[in-house]
Amino acid sequence: MDIRNTAFEIYMKSLDSARVGGSADELKGLSPQETAFVKRLVMTALRRQEFIKSVIRGYAAKKIPARPDAPHAAIILGAVEVLYFHTPDYATVNSYVELAKKKGGKYAGGFVNAVLRKICRDRGQIAARPPLPFFPPAFKEMLRRDYSGRQIAAIEKAAVEEPALDITVRADPEDWREKLGGRLMGSGSIRLNDAGSVAELPGFKDGCWWVQDFSAALPVIALGCVEGRKVLDLCAAPGGKTAQLIAGKADVTALDVSAARLKTMEENLARLHMKAQKVIAADAFEYLSDCPQYDIVLLDAPCSADGTLRRHPEIVHTRTVADVRRSADLQQKLLNAAAKAVAPGGILMYAVCSMSKDEGERQIGRFVAEHPDFAVLPVAAEEINPFRQPGFERLITSEGFIRCLPDMLDGIDGFFAARLQKRTT
Repeated sequence: MDIRNTAFEIYMKSLDSARVGGSADELKGLSPQETAFVKRLVMTALRRQEFIKSVIRGYAAKKIPARPDAPHAAIILGAVEVLYFHTPDYATVNSYVELAKKKGGKYAGGFVNAVLRKICRDRGQIAARPPLPFFPPAFKEMLRRDYSGRQIAAIEKAAVEEPALDITVRADPEDWREKLGGRLMGSGSIRLNDAGSVAELPGFKDGCWWVQDFSAALPVIALGCVEGRKVLDLCAAPGGKTAQLIAGKADVTALDVSAARLKTMEENLARLHMKAQKVIAADAFEYLSDCPQYDIVLLDAPCSADGTLRRHPEIVHTRTVADVRRSADLQQKLLNAAAKAVAPGGILMYAVCSMSKDEGERQIGRFVAEHPDFAVLPVAAEEINPFRQPGFERLITSEGFIRCLPDMLDGIDGFFAARLQKRTT
């Protein structure tokens, strides 16, 4: 099998569907090493696409489409191998010239050959440049609705590099920091650089910890003590926050619309020697129309997920304002439905892995204005920073919301969370 052809197909599909990594069918027949190569090649191409396009413009007058056509895609993939993988020039150029002929016609080969040879010639100079831009113009324009040019530049610079691995431990984070050789974050998350195979790390097979981005762990931490409290975990799969709640000895009902995702969640929990009190595969609106009230409702709402762009670089090439609007509309409906399931005096914790304020600050502002029986219960930086790491005050807005951006604390996912309390009268 031609692994570069496989990478080309996955790369092009990811620019259309925001799905990257390759399905089982697309990777069928590849060895583990070949699979790893394809995935790394595609992810690096997505992360470096705009930068390499700027390099190509220095060598060719031909306009590059916003979505690269076959010849330009071949150059981008080839340039990744030349600049970052150090594949021999001859093998790289020949492979991508032939691929370009196959995908873009016989004349495409000459164009690809000429540009790739110039990149090979100038590789030292090119590799020494900062790998920016990362964001295409359309994505920057979307961010400008909420952030200044300086903020966007800081986000882009922080997001372009491959992120470290964050984990959440069941207990004793300081002890596990030493065992894993990681860095203890203020929240109790442990950050690992160059972690390698997750399954081979100490404690994984024994269920002592699970992979969970730093930002994603904050909403449950902000709930404080949950022991003995009835919690409805909406949109629960794949279960990172569910595991936090169970570890905190909450009485958890985990609900998700996808039975398949819930099965994966239960398998993940089984490795951790955990089990939710109830697991329900159902449409959230149907369940919330006639369900008991809970002390806490955690709504980890479906969203545009643009905050995960460090781990999913395809997002910067595919997300649109229309995606944000669709997500915001669904979130508003879910918030309205979830509000009924909160007992008087109880907590509604809303969370999204989005940087858009339409899905965050403005969403909650509208909800509180339309629901006088709810009020924002501000989160203080100390509540989510038990290990006293400097810089946590940046994560808290003036309203008491949690607002994470990729340039904070040496790199984190974009995220938003709001803690709301239902009035007792």
